[in-house]
Amino acid sequence: MRRGILLAALAVALAACAPSVPGSSNSSGSQSAPATADRLTIGTTADVVNYNPLVGNSRTDSWVTNLMYPHLTQMDQAGKRVPYLATEWSYSEDGKAATVKLRDDMKWSDGKPVSADDVVFSVTAVQKEKFGVVAGLITALDKAEAVSPTEVKFTLTRPDGTFLDNVGFWLPIVPKHVFEKAPSVQKFANDSNWVSAGPFKLTKVERGQRYIMERVDDFGPGKPAVKEVVFRVFPDVNTEVLALRNGEIDLIGNVLPPATAAELKSDPKVKLVQIPSLGWAHLQYNTKRKPLDDVRVRQALAHAVDYEAIRNIALKGYAKSSNSSVLTPSLPDYVDPSSKEYAFDPEQSKKLLAEAGVSNLSLGMIYDQADPNIARWAPMVRDSAKKAGITIKLQGLERNTYVEKGLKRDFDIYAGSWAVMDNPPANLGLAFKTGGFINYAQVSDPKLDDLIDQAQRALSPAEAKAPIQEAARIIHDQVYDNVLYVETFNIAHSTKWTGFQPMPSELLSILNPLSLAAAKPAG
Repeated sequence: MRRGILLAALAVALAACAPSVPGSSNSSGSQSAPATADRLTIGTTADVVNYNPLVGNSRTDSWVTNLMYPHLTQMDQAGKRVPYLATEWSYSEDGKAATVKLRDDMKWSDGKPVSADDVVFSVTAVQKEKFGVVAGLITALDKAEAVSPTEVKFTLTRPDGTFLDNVGFWLPIVPKHVFEKAPSVQKFANDSNWVSAGPFKLTKVERGQRYIMERVDDFGPGKPAVKEVVFRVFPDVNTEVLALRNGEIDLIGNVLPPATAAELKSDPKVKLVQIPSLGWAHLQYNTKRKPLDDVRVRQALAHAVDYEAIRNIALKGYAKSSNSSVLTPSLPDYVDPSSKEYAFDPEQSKKLLAEAGVSNLSLGMIYDQADPNIARWAPMVRDSAKKAGITIKLQGLERNTYVEKGLKRDFDIYAGSWAVMDNPPANLGLAFKTGGFINYAQVSDPKLDDLIDQAQRALSPAEAKAPIQEAARIIHDQVYDNVLYVETFNIAHSTKWTGFQPMPSELLSILNPLSLAAAKPAG
């Protein structure tokens, strides 16, 4: 599930109004000054685009609104769900109902309690208006009802063991008494007079400059250590790095490009926190276009990629092999040790193409030109394919055009990455089941559909493991997805701070609510 990233045009637009760089009069202090619990300053490279947490899709949107609107669950460092607004959750014996119990000590900033009615309203709004990724994850939902102020019952149309994980982790809970006044929840801007219920509340916005958030002292799960969190907007990562080294900011929110991480590794004033990705970088081949509808052609393309070179050169070693499997090392409960990475073997590629009766293969490959990692390895894919006699024409696109072509399935080869694929039964349904929301490769395989259905009906990971591993083997063998690597993300912060709680995702990293509430000055 991919979220929006910084547009190149936005970076240019912000350059003129960006906060000061090192040495300016706007600096918040030198590196020698001790950190205090008064303020934690975070660098970002994008403004908030949408304050409605149910529809926001940029990283900065997510970071800010996650501190304002609770989810039922959060995630620990291993990717497992942990209580947040919800204290416990379970399925009925037949799997057609699910119950969630809530804590009773969380309040909205206007004093009203966060209750089961808010949960029911939030999930029903998404279900009714059918917007966002969450809508695609809760298709089994029939209805939600408040059994009591602290208990919600979900009635399902079919057993779905992915439902509670999905609704718990992905759905922000919004205040019913505020959002119900809007004719459309999806179109509600929520851009002023915020009523929130997180560890911090948004109090001041200076677009293109900063977003100031103040501590909520009576926050149910616990009073944050820091009084104020400030997100400062910079034109690019390089300016953020200068600001971090100078002491203007305490933390860079966005993931560092591998080359930048390698440079900062030896800086004694900076600590790098490494976080495994819950997603993967990949190449997808449009199975509805000839000759890509022939598995031998897709296998030939898979053998024409130098995976190790991409990981070592383009990613500077900050990446792991997934053995060409969509069940990655980041989710050890599902990993299939029998999966093997496709070998870089141009001669095997030529042999497979000959068997398929294909010669002079020429294909276009689209990618987001603003993604620094893909911009580095896309030419490597092109060059290694040449050794197999395959011509790949690179099409680096502006972000919106790239997204539109993906949604329309208008490509030969799609180069991209998934940010968070945290629940294989649910995620494989979205990405590879016939008609799936993000089934960009247009896979339509009845046997695969059946295995994914089996895994989704399972009410525990142990029960889902066998069918989902078999599904992953089909995806591997049929090259419905060509997984290149799982990135190891680097987040940089000043050594003057400690207590951060990392989560395995670039969207959560150390900017998640549990982490920022626990952050404190070192020493």
